[in-house]
Amino acid sequence: SEGLVEVPNPSEMLLSGRPDDAPGTCVTCVMEGQRPVLAEVQALLAPAAQSVSRRTSNGFDYNRAAMLMAVLEKRGALKVSGCDAFLNVIGGLSVDEPASDLAAVLALASSYLGNHVAAIGEVGLTGELRSVNHLSERLSEVHRLGFETCIIPKQRKDQIRAPQGLALIEACNIAEALRAIVQA
Repeated sequence: SEGLVEVPNPSEMLLSGRPDDAPGTCVTCVMEGQRPVLAEVQALLAPAAQSVSRRTSNGFDYNRAAMLMAVLEKRGALKVSGCDAFLNVIGGLSVDEPASDLAAVLALASSYLGNHVAAIGEVGLTGELRSVNHLSERLSEVHRLGFETCIIPKQRKDQIRAPQGLALIEACNIAEALRAIVQA
């Protein structure tokens, strides 16, 4: 009845109600136009109830999710092929940029291993982490909403300005990123 109402802080709105230290989640920062917005990627891996594993994806391209699971198994050495996998982006967002790849992989690994983290980066088929555009702006948004640590591709570390108080963990590939979340 009152028409459209502005959402002054979409990142905060999308992350409200998020449980602290919940395994199977990873926060990333996507660009909506020129505006950085934090998005929570949730994953659930469970032993497959049947001989064929089930895969479901909401808000994340199904084929890209399947590819990232294959990379996670082959390059990250996590045996996820025998698991039913559910990947979901919270708040009805559709994440379609490669910058969210690392968050999806780490959310899946977090569900498997039992930890959580924030991450930004593209994942290639060989498991390498690739840089993304607007990384400084994305990191500012991550820090502004209270995160203290974020995993990023190593090759961009020297070219960005991290906000004071935000620790960056640099990784060349998903194996290094997985070691980082195990130690976190």
